[in-house]
Amino acid sequence: MKLEQLTVFQYVAELGSLSKASIALHKTQPAISQSIKQLEAALGVVLFNRSGYRLTLTVEGKVLYQHALRVLGEARTMRDMALHITSGHETSITLATEASFNLKQIIPLLATMQREFPDTQIVLRQEYLTGALEALQQHDATFCLSPVNSDLVQRGQFDMHAIASGQLVNVASPQLLARHPGLTTSAQLINEYQIVLQDSGKGSLDQNWGVQDGQRCWYVNDFATKKMLIEEGMGWGKLPGHQIKESLKVGKLITLMLSDTDSALTFDYYIIKHKSQLLGPVAQRLWDYFKTYTLPASS
Repeated sequence: MKLEQLTVFQYVAELGSLSKASIALHKTQPAISQSIKQLEAALGVVLFNRSGYRLTLTVEGKVLYQHALRVLGEARTMRDMALHITSGHETSITLATEASFNLKQIIPLLATMQREFPDTQIVLRQEYLTGALEALQQHDATFCLSPVNSDLVQRGQFDMHAIASGQLVNVASPQLLARHPGLTTSAQLINEYQIVLQDSGKGSLDQNWGVQDGQRCWYVNDFATKKMLIEEGMGWGKLPGHQIKESLKVGKLITLMLSDTDSALTFDYYIIKHKSQLLGPVAQRLWDYFKTYTLPASS
């Protein structure tokens, strides 16, 4: 069984005529007839009723016609992918993002890439704290989208472009605050649990940023768990502003206004790549899109 035979089978089934299939495929009618006979012999079934003026599929032929369409579709996909690769297009690009970034802000950009390069997979790798930068530094990601520190800027090894600003807001639940009337300092919360996000990279060197000495802590590895624990009164801590808008609105969370710590931290996110890295055509297009991208007004 050959793909060429399946193609002939498809045309004959859809046109109902050897002569019409012959014209469409630019083959002689005897060649079309021979191809169908060879396919029937290989499959061991009769594909067409030949008693009428127009060729019609047998019951078995109707079933195998659907299978033939799937096989031909897979073959076309394989040829398209081969063409995509041989033209220099990457099979995949990895974008490591710091998890506090609001991905909804770049959905239009990603949708454009999806339409333009449907055969290149975009791998979105969500990391925490220094994890996204580490993935880039170790060449486990093509780009990273993350806040930057002064040390990274001073090295001069990376190209970066500012994309958006974001906030981590210090919050607690009404239940927790009810246990501390007149709360004014973080020192008064030392016996409550601060919910702390673990670094998926090694940049923190086991340091707990924003944690006071002697503070009780619980550690989690994602913002969803952290948010759930804080909303249930199990502790307090900082959460991305875009993730808690509704909770603040309905009163499930309340911003902590303390004299000895910031109620919110504001920082900029950058799209970052190695200066020395040679980008493929798809990665270069994505980089160019990021450099000229304007965030949606709703962001």
